[in-house]
Amino acid sequence: MKRTLRVITILLIIALITDGLAPAPCTAAEPPSHLQNPQADSRELQLQDMLVLQLLPYMNDRLKTAYFSLLITSPQLYPYLVQVEHIERVNGFRSFGFRITLRAFPTVGPHISVGEDLFTYRISSSQVELVEYKHIKGPEVHGFPPNYLDMLRKDTNEAAFFTNLLELWRVSLYNMTRI
Repeated sequence: MKRTLRVITILLIIALITDGLAPAPCTAAEPPSHLQNPQADSRELQLQDMLVLQLLPYMNDRLKTAYFSLLITSPQLYPYLVQVEHIERVNGFRSFGFRITLRAFPTVGPHISVGEDLFTYRISSSQVELVEYKHIKGPEVHGFPPNYLDMLRKDTNEAAFFTNLLELWRVSLYNMTRI
């Protein structure tokens, strides 16, 4: 009986110690908090979503070139991570030329946020033209889980990359020794 109790106690101690050494689970990124999160459907929201769906291929193409020097893989853009900032008619009431500004939050892997971008398109019955593209921020090393750091290109800013990587490892080691 005492032997069984000792074995169970030892197994519990081992389980508690090794649980703290296990890597943190990687979870999908939540949409940025300032992204509008509507609670009910509306006609306006449906039309905006249809417009975003039609512009998504154009946006993804631009993101491939914009993030080529930053990531080893192309980021993906999901419709629920695109916010319509502004829409205007170019030539006044009932004209069919529009200028639309979209704020996008591209991701890689399991929805790891890699930045924020602003797109401005001119849309008419015959064409979709990218008027302006602005890369606002990202990707940042501290925003990546350790097992996805290989998605970042190391040659973009090696000093900052390795400094952030060493800091991440130091924090991880510190957290493991606190047990």
